[in-house]
Amino acid sequence: MVKKQVRSAENSRSATVQKLWKTGHSYVVTVPKAEVERRGWDVGQLLAVEFTELEVRPVSRDELDRAFEERWERNEPAMRYLADQ
Repeated sequence: MVKKQVRSAENSRSATVQKLWKTGHSYVVTVPKAEVERRGWDVGQLLAVEFTELEVRPVSRDELDRAFEERWERNEPAMRYLADQ
């Protein structure tokens, strides 16, 4: 189960990323216990939920980006050749 905090690009609200699960004939999105306790929520409390699909992509570190750029400059023709194979 993915439990990460993300910040929306459109605004400054934070969101908890959760996976959609199937249980019986229903679908479920869980709320982490720590989040429920932090907000003081109780079982049965009504919540508003905004549904948004999320695309997960890796983010590289700055030093990895620099290393790639250095090698790209030296080896661009070879890399383009290999990409076409």
